[in-house]
Amino acid sequence: MRLAVTIFLTDETITPTRLARELEQRGFAGLYLPEHTHIPVERTSPYPAGGELPPEYGRTLDPFVALGQAAAVTERLALGTGITLVAQHDPIDLAKQVATLDHLSAGRLTLGIGYGWNVEEAADHGVEWRTRRELTRDRMALMRALWADEPTAYEGEFGSVRASTAYPKPVQKPRGPVVGPRTLIGGAAGPKLFAHISEYADGWLPIGGRGLSESLPVLRSVWADAGRDPAALQIVPYAVQPTPGKLAHYAELGIEEAVVQLPPAGEAKVLGLLDGYAEYL
Repeated sequence: MRLAVTIFLTDETITPTRLARELEQRGFAGLYLPEHTHIPVERTSPYPAGGELPPEYGRTLDPFVALGQAAAVTERLALGTGITLVAQHDPIDLAKQVATLDHLSAGRLTLGIGYGWNVEEAADHGVEWRTRRELTRDRMALMRALWADEPTAYEGEFGSVRASTAYPKPVQKPRGPVVGPRTLIGGAAGPKLFAHISEYADGWLPIGGRGLSESLPVLRSVWADAGRDPAALQIVPYAVQPTPGKLAHYAELGIEEAVVQLPPAGEAKVLGLLDGYAEYL
């Protein structure tokens, strides 16, 4: 099983370049980075994990800038977002960022996307909370139009773009309805999420990886009903704490990649944990 890592890189942690070099040298498969543009101080949205919101959420580096640095000092390490808050971006700008990073890294990008949990953060970006999933779906469709081989116009509920010349293009070729880099959607199991995964993504980023024995058959059924190739569905448990039993369970479910969580810490602590994870590589 391929083992990647995720970490809240901040202005106080190990740097992207140092971490990326160490991951590639040690044989890890990839580096995934989260996104928060800001955390409003006056916030009523509860932290999903419970308790006080950890300080790293308000200090997070921009994932595309940090992954660009990681790409520049590595050759094989996969690069991913976990997750990009698509609704909080101008889709034309985001399409350019994504395609540029994928191009410069020779196709190593995984675009992990999601819908967010922080109502106040999204509101500052002009996002209406109740329609954020539909907005994300619409913006992904607009980006696919810009990534298409030929100039393609898009007219959606939330935005539009004229048929345009837009280069570079993502490296990976279209896969059925999916255009662009490898695309995974994060979120809790449910009919709406599974419908969106089957419509415009390559697979699922289930946070924590719990309950997969029950949810995977449901997703696979929705995927097949959408006419997608059963062998193409990718499941990547995200932000997990690895144990031999847990990874063996994932393998039994046909999962080929998992993303383990690292703490937002300095070099000594992070590299020490990577040493401990070596047994799983």
